[in-house]
Amino acid sequence: MGLEVMDQADRTAPGTSAQGLSLSLASWDHDRVMALHDGRVRVPGVALRGTVAPTSELFPRAVGDAPYDITEMSISSYVLQVSRGVGAYVAIPAFVSRAFRHAGFFARAGSGIETPADFAERRIGVPEYQMTAALWMRGILADEYGVAARQVHWRTGALDAGVRRERLELELPEGMRVEPISEGETLQDLLLAGEIDGLLAPKPPNAFLAGDARFVRLFPDFEAAERAYHAKTGFFPIMHLIGVRKSLVDAHPWLPRALYDGFVEARDMALQRLRSVWLGNANRLSLPWLGATMERTISALGPDYWSYGYRANREELAAVCRYSVEQHLAARAVQPEDLFHPSVLET
Repeated sequence: MGLEVMDQADRTAPGTSAQGLSLSLASWDHDRVMALHDGRVRVPGVALRGTVAPTSELFPRAVGDAPYDITEMSISSYVLQVSRGVGAYVAIPAFVSRAFRHAGFFARAGSGIETPADFAERRIGVPEYQMTAALWMRGILADEYGVAARQVHWRTGALDAGVRRERLELELPEGMRVEPISEGETLQDLLLAGEIDGLLAPKPPNAFLAGDARFVRLFPDFEAAERAYHAKTGFFPIMHLIGVRKSLVDAHPWLPRALYDGFVEARDMALQRLRSVWLGNANRLSLPWLGATMERTISALGPDYWSYGYRANREELAAVCRYSVEQHLAARAVQPEDLFHPSVLET
């Protein structure tokens, strides 16, 4: 269950407080968001009531019963909803999660898969076909290795424990092979049994972390591969963005920009703290090579490495929209500007 982080303002009526609108905010505990949850950053005219919960809980709800006024969302599922003309939220370009994905390409030892190009016509596991990590990894497969999504036989389900299902129903063309695994099975076990040949994994599978040599990471030096990918494309893959309830935005058109500014301030506060730790006399974080990591990051990505805003990220957003169509997720072509409230398009 999520951790409730409640604003202390007294509510004077449903939906209002002494500070203005009383709105619920849900996200995972990203350092770049927590200042909004704990009140260090205030949004003028808004009192936030925070819920901190893992995205595995938040994302199905964002496309389902939509209980929160402001919520973290999967960009892949959001593009799919926009293409279908459905969904409770409109986005602001606060990209609270970004991640390179070369570390997640795995194969079974002895499968004959040596590079992602060898995924063509093979059985490859992925927890959800529509998940953003998979969207980006299939985009890399297509753009860098010439393997289209429909050339692969996809198996979907839990990576190494539990149960995983698609959060939105897929509408795939005839001939697309996207097949759920059986209840009680995991992709990890199927790979070890030889029933699938590789994985697109959002995190390292447990067996790999335990040292099972049957798991082969296709990019052993994934940091070098990701640095080269960024140098070529300019992309630091956008995973999640923030949605605001459409009915609230219709009633309060100033709200998206006010919230965006708050998310920017919270991000800046987190990055400034990280910089102060990096440059301080004592390392206050439990990471031995924090300084080396920070120096490599800034060298590769520049000082504004965690970029928010529509204009600065338009090319990357266009790639996300293109991938969604090419991978038969979006029902129509979506333009990047279709994703956001008009008040934040100049950010």
